[in-house]
Amino acid sequence: MTGTPDQKPPGEKPMKGLFIRTYGCQMNVYDSERIRDVLRPLGYAPVETPESADLVVVNTCHIREKATEKVYSELGQLKRMKEASGGRMTIAVAGCVAQAEGEELIRRQPAVDLVLGPQAYHKLPEMIARASRAIGDRLETEFDTVEKFDALPKTREADGPAAFVSVQEGCDKFCTFCVVPYTRGAEMSRRVDDIVFETRSLASQGVREITLLGQNVNAFHGPAPVLEGGEDWTLGQLCRHLSKIGGIERIRYTTSHPRDMDDDLIAAHGDTPAMMPFLHLPVQSGSDRILKAMNRGHTADHYRDIITRVRAARPDIAIASDFIVGFPGESDADFEATMQLVRDIGYAIAYSFKYSSRPGTPAAEMHGHLSESVKDARLQALQALLREQQTEFNASQIGKTLPVLVTGKGRNAGQMHGRSPYLQAVHFEGPDDLNGKIVDVKVIGASLNSLTGELVRVAEAAL
Repeated sequence: MTGTPDQKPPGEKPMKGLFIRTYGCQMNVYDSERIRDVLRPLGYAPVETPESADLVVVNTCHIREKATEKVYSELGQLKRMKEASGGRMTIAVAGCVAQAEGEELIRRQPAVDLVLGPQAYHKLPEMIARASRAIGDRLETEFDTVEKFDALPKTREADGPAAFVSVQEGCDKFCTFCVVPYTRGAEMSRRVDDIVFETRSLASQGVREITLLGQNVNAFHGPAPVLEGGEDWTLGQLCRHLSKIGGIERIRYTTSHPRDMDDDLIAAHGDTPAMMPFLHLPVQSGSDRILKAMNRGHTADHYRDIITRVRAARPDIAIASDFIVGFPGESDADFEATMQLVRDIGYAIAYSFKYSSRPGTPAAEMHGHLSESVKDARLQALQALLREQQTEFNASQIGKTLPVLVTGKGRNAGQMHGRSPYLQAVHFEGPDDLNGKIVDVKVIGASLNSLTGELVRVAEAAL
């Protein structure tokens, strides 16, 4: 989170510096934006570095052990900055590490002033006031998603032409490797009216693309609009409705679960042009035995069938996924089943990780934990296959003209940067005034992580 404090006229109280460090998923990125919104009325404005901040918020992720240790390392650095500032700096730890390790976190790093879980961001102003008076609790990790949704500001400042919109939080799936149900709580959906209000506000500020967020976003069942009443809406209904808001030309959602991929959502991919031809649907493993041990609630063939139906509804769709290798008890045959599923599906992009034991999860107590060397070898083999598929998918775009949402300047002079419908980074030469617009770009080159293109001029497009 960057920027500089607003400059106040002489005689007025200066703005206080806010620095937010964000780890983890898109939900954390969204939450950091909302923390900024909550603190703005208190006079906090973003600054470029933690050294110049009055308040530093570390918004944390607890998915993998290395991420947690990185947080403690950062807190050690912040402690030294706080001491150098004479104690002026306030340090707050938010997010899933805060939820899971609240009291332990304060014990390990006494320099931390405030600890708040993902459902308590709206209480941050009150906690800051208490801390400034040296009274009250330093810890707030109670689950209260409904109160959080109701208490957060209804409007927010857009930061570019693409924005996240939270529609669902929490998880009821209890995958045996995952801490999310314990750090984010039970599944809870926002009211449709509130989502629409926020989206309209963003559209009025020039946002053209929204990504709907949730730990299990396709489990969304939000209360229907007041004027329409009736049963809760599904994610498919919500996407169709949001696509009618003026200015919103692109809709995405993440992260989804195979168990919640219903027929209506699949149909929406085919009948709602604003929905981008890109689906991130984590599978984790291609072995039914391992999927059962993970408590995923679906089989590999069930997953294959979903992809088949999605591709029938939207033939140009690109598929992304997540994989875990080296889960306790995973045999060579189990790993080969994952490799075969990857060959069968063909991914545009995928994220793969070695299994990392998280304390308190059922998988941590399972027998058959694999050695790091075995997990390393399997991860390298899987990632080599996934890189091959990603490279092939990107190369397949060469010669095509894609609508690109321009999100800013590139690294080189005269270069612009944007995103394709398939979420690929696209670089091309063009004027600065294209920022925030959707323009046609002919792809002339591709690498593993991005595309290079040429802007298609209006006159050329008309020919």
